[in-house]
Amino acid sequence: MTVLGIGVDVVHLPRIAALLRRRGGQRFANRVLSDAELRQWNDVVKRDNAEQARFLAVRFSVKEAAYKALYPTSRPTWKELSYHGVDRIAKQKPGLEYTPRVTGGPVKLHVSISHDGDYVFTTVLAEGMTAPT
Repeated sequence: MTVLGIGVDVVHLPRIAALLRRRGGQRFANRVLSDAELRQWNDVVKRDNAEQARFLAVRFSVKEAAYKALYPTSRPTWKELSYHGVDRIAKQKPGLEYTPRVTGGPVKLHVSISHDGDYVFTTVLAEGMTAPT
């Protein structure tokens, strides 16, 4: 596999928290979360606002970084990307699944996320079978 690209993104949590206060989280969640992420969101929405903001900020940031890593080879939509966090029981690191409507060959996405105070930092490395043009 060859490296298609590297994408990075930074999200300021108070920006997402302000968005949630103004418009509520459901509209934003419906727009950016995959079906699997929306099922997780239904549990998160019962928790406090800070946890809701972090949940949405991480997924937004990961998807922004993935878009930057994949473009111009691919142009993923919000719904085609689905993030899963660390699973300590299964010893599984964070991951990102890309399910495009039109397949252009297999793509593997590597994700790194860092939380520091009010910020979420995300890096995504995209690998594919063909080199970018």
